[in-house]
Order: sequence, then structure tokens, then C-alpha cells
Amino acid sequence: MAAAAGEQNIIRLDRDFRWPGGKRVAVIFNIAYEAWSDGQAPGIGPMGNVLKPGFFDTNAHSWATFGAVRGIQRLLDIVDRQGVKASVMTNGVLAERYPASIADIVKRGHELIAHSWGMDVIPAYFNEADEAKNIERTQQALSKAGGGVSRGWISPRGTGSLATPRLLAEAGFLHHGDCNDDDRPYVTEVAGRRIVGIPLTMDINDLPFCVRYGRSPGELIQTFEDTLKAYRERESVPLMLDVTAHTHVFGRPSGGWVYEAIVERVKRHDDVWICTRMEMAEHVLASVK
Repeated sequence: MAAAAGEQNIIRLDRDFRWPGGKRVAVIFNIAYEAWSDGQAPGIGPMGNVLKPGFFDTNAHSWATFGAVRGIQRLLDIVDRQGVKASVMTNGVLAERYPASIADIVKRGHELIAHSWGMDVIPAYFNEADEAKNIERTQQALSKAGGGVSRGWISPRGTGSLATPRLLAEAGFLHHGDCNDDDRPYVTEVAGRRIVGIPLTMDINDLPFCVRYGRSPGELIQTFEDTLKAYRERESVPLMLDVTAHTHVFGRPSGGWVYEAIVERVKRHDDVWICTRMEMAEHVLASVK
């Protein structure tokens, strides 16, 4: 039953659901292409310790800027070399600073996902009117830079507001990643529209693994292999798994090889569906009546 305007009806996938070709496991390769608003810097950086309040962290800012200067090209080259399409979550501010990079993502055939204006622009902090403006501003900037019309959204930290699914659905988005409450996607009916929630899984993510927890890049390969083995051999339900690399973290030579090694390992398994978030959303919407 469809939900009335303002109400949400969630439709979850049952255990008999399958990906195309009858496959049970799906893997998405994400690239996080991120930047902060003018005058803002990341809250964490390679040094680990934060500056005193009120001081601009030039070290963290420079570290993050690497993503646009070098990292995005390296990670795109990797997935292109492997013949895999990625879902690239991209902040609107990058469309102003590096517009050619936005057009390049689309030209290469990858999915462009709106990632708010900047990493410091978190929808949970906004009222509905300001959140809607942020969605529109981000979408317009990406489109103007040659990104076309993005139909996917992931908020910084994966932290939308309670109104985010409805606002995104009203703006024409087909999927979002601001959810962690399932191990498979689900459909939300809201405001007379349908939008797919695709969990942003954190099991295989370079930033928390290497930056926050201080583990070596190579260890992520073993973690991935163990996780995929468990998905394929110990589970019987439909599952999805994200592999996420940030352009300012694994976009460096020290980590890029790990991202490529994981892609190579996934490609060895013909029972795993490699897809973008949009491809997953379209399959779910076509399957859930």
C-alpha cells in the first residue's frame, strides 16, 4: 500500500530476493571524492592530534586537497583499468573548484552521487527549508560542471535528517545511502514517490580502517577476503557489500594498490554481481511492486 504524502512506508527485501542472474551477493565499488567548504578543514588529519580551537589546520586541509589534485585520477584509472564502474560520491564545492574532474567522472561512465555541498555541510543540522536548498545547490553545481542530473545521494557521515528521504524523493532522487539498519537495500514510499535506501556499509572502508584505527592498507585485503568468504559460504540470504576508497586516503600510491587488489579478487567470483548504486536501485525498484 502506498504511503500518503508525509508518511513513510518501508518495504524490505525478503530472503528469496536475488540480484540479476540469480546471484545472491552484490559488491559496489565506491569512490569518496570529498572537500570542505571555504575556510573549513577536516576534523581529522594524518598527524592524528587536533589543533587548539580557533586555528585553521593547514596540515589537514592540504592532506584532504590531495584527493582533487591526484587521488581522483588514480582511483578512476584503477577502476577503468579493471573494467569496473564505480559510484563516486562528490561534494558540490568540487564542481566549483575542479569542474573538469566532475565531467571526467561522467565521461568515463561512472555514477556521480551527490554528497552535499561540503563535508562540513551535514543535513542533520538543518531545518527542512535549508536542507532542500542544500540539495538543490549541490545538484545544480554538479550538473553545471558536466555531471548531468545525479539521482543518488549520500550525506556526509551518512547522516541525513529525519526528512532527508522525503526531500530527496521530492527532488527526483532514486536512491540514498543515509541508512545502516539493514544488510540489503529497501524501498521507502514517501510523498507519493519511491526511493531506495542502500546501506553505506563500513566493513571495507579505507578511512576508518587505516586513519582512525591505524591499520596498514594491506590488512584491508585480508579483511575483505574474510568478509566476502563469509558472505558467500556462511550466509543464505541476499547481501550487499561496499568497498570504499577516499581520494585523499587510498587515492595515494600507498593505498591505491589495495583498492585494485580487492577489485581483482571480486572479479574472480562469477557468483557475485558487481554494480553501481544506481544499477542496484533500478533492480530493486523493478523487483518490488
